[in-house]
Amino acid sequence: MTVLHSRVATPSNLRFCHSSNHPSLKTPFLLLPQFPSLQKSTFRSHSLKSSTSFSSGSVTKASMAASSPSTEAETKPFSVLFVCLGNICRSPAAEGVFRDLVKKRGLDSKFKIDSAGTIDYHEGNQADPRMRAASKRRGIEITSLSRPIRLPDFRDFDLILAMDNQNRDDIIEAFNRWKFREPLPEDAHKKVKLMCSYCKDHDETEVPDPYYGGPQGFEKVLDLLEDACESLLDSILAENKHILDS
Repeated sequence: MTVLHSRVATPSNLRFCHSSNHPSLKTPFLLLPQFPSLQKSTFRSHSLKSSTSFSSGSVTKASMAASSPSTEAETKPFSVLFVCLGNICRSPAAEGVFRDLVKKRGLDSKFKIDSAGTIDYHEGNQADPRMRAASKRRGIEITSLSRPIRLPDFRDFDLILAMDNQNRDDIIEAFNRWKFREPLPEDAHKKVKLMCSYCKDHDETEVPDPYYGGPQGFEKVLDLLEDACESLLDSILAENKHILDS
């Protein structure tokens, strides 16, 4: 694996790992795999697996395995990726809130939901215990493990939700670098949206990072996410009517 843009955390900048305004983090240190197929997958059991069916010693008819693009679009789960800085507070909470909402509407099989961070500092860690506790009080379980956003995400996900403007800029910057490493959809950057752009009951334009604040900060994040996720799901269903029809 070749790391093209990585920063080694030092004692002087460790405490700023959740401050997107700190100058040392204007550009995230993202893992850029030269061979993405060798990169460890951390989709936490939500990735789709392909299989080949055999009958009487031969592969079943190709017409059954190779669907037309329109058919694949209608049967493939709609995929949503939530992204913040470290993937231990806001984005795992967004993943949990959205997953809970989708489950309550009986649409589990229609969606692929995941979260990631623009840095890899917390990779493999559970979400912040304060965020998990605040979510649990609302009946929402957060079980995801932190991972950084990766090149294949721009192909695999239909929508990428950034928690704040800096997250969005970092995601777009990563896309602009990675598209020269491997073929990516030219319009993949259009998948990146701000989470709060879906809020109906709140005027905030960003989901604030609660890492250095008190308990009320985590509650505020959940208020914003519950508002945005409700509208997000309604918007996805309105624009992709086949989800309910299939």
